[in-house]
Amino acid sequence: MSKLTKRIVDAARPEDEEYFVWDSELKGFGLRVYPSGRKIFVLQYRSGGRTRRLKVGPYGALTVEEARDLARQNRGDVAKGADPSAERSNERRTPTVAELCEKFLTDHAAIRCKLTTQREYKQCCKNHIIPRLGPMRVTDVLRADIANLHQSLHTTPYQANRVLAALSKMFNLAELWGYREEGKNPTRHIPKYKEVKRERFLSAEEIAKLWATLDSGVENGSESIFVASAFKLLLLTGCRLSEIRLLKWAYLQDGTMLLPDSKTGPRRIPISPACRKIIDSIPTLPDNPYVICGDVAGKPNTDLQKPWRRIRKAAGLSDVRIHDLRHTYASWSIAAGHSLFLTGRLLGHTQAETTNRYAHLADSTQREAAETVDDLIMSFVELPSTVTAQMVH
Repeated sequence: MSKLTKRIVDAARPEDEEYFVWDSELKGFGLRVYPSGRKIFVLQYRSGGRTRRLKVGPYGALTVEEARDLARQNRGDVAKGADPSAERSNERRTPTVAELCEKFLTDHAAIRCKLTTQREYKQCCKNHIIPRLGPMRVTDVLRADIANLHQSLHTTPYQANRVLAALSKMFNLAELWGYREEGKNPTRHIPKYKEVKRERFLSAEEIAKLWATLDSGVENGSESIFVASAFKLLLLTGCRLSEIRLLKWAYLQDGTMLLPDSKTGPRRIPISPACRKIIDSIPTLPDNPYVICGDVAGKPNTDLQKPWRRIRKAAGLSDVRIHDLRHTYASWSIAAGHSLFLTGRLLGHTQAETTNRYAHLADSTQREAAETVDDLIMSFVELPSTVTAQMVH
């Protein structure tokens, strides 16, 4: 064994099997010669009772002295308790962001999330996360990478925040699955964009126009009784679209809709007289458990968006979304004098903050009530003069 020099490395000839030429100056530093003629500098050391061999770099890309300096640095790390070979091996095994997306969708979303959430996660991964971050190793992703992606979507703040939320969940799971160090989620401290909640409520006149359009659609055959009934029930219950679309006859019990698995968990929704009338008008189809049937036997309606576009156009309500029927129910509940708490219960909200978006409507109702009380009290204030006049007569 002698000190490795350029002359010794150049003189090393390939043999039938690979072999090593060790350096006498730095323990564990050597040259690995392959039968193909390829020459790689290595560092051999022991860690955790096992012999490890770290690839330092190829001869040609590194000189002998450069390779020795790198090997010396790594040996210093070993002396401090590090295991550079294992760390590099783990890094090679670390998945890319694209692979993390796939595992996230199959091992988490498909098992723990509802279909609507699954679809949202898939769209975020396919349209935004994989195109921008897909090839990167999960361990290499920095907060700046996430911030740049989030900022690139600033013109669509709602979408930007959904992507950020998906990434936050993915990197939390990456820590759980051992892909990243705990407490190093790169989405932390990235502020969400302010989302302006869209509020569109149907007036009494608009409700009448929509109802008439639904009835005429059934009469002229342009819409099925199932489609028209679905939108009427949405308007009369404030339910989410999926709750009505997936409603089963078995869920209707004792004047109540018993939804076993809504967005916020099991729900009990009272069936009003108007709802009962609509439900009673819907035909039941053989071997189909769903109230709102679709074209496929035994299945629910799968697409109410397309007929809704026809219906809202015919009713002159082109800016109204299906979800606005839920907003309309909430607004009229408050207009009827119901509290935010009760309205939230009717809508199936689990957090008061969700219902607080209707607070200004409640303020308006309370203001009207206050003015009514005000008028009544003021009439009492004027009473004495009236009474005095009567006494004079």
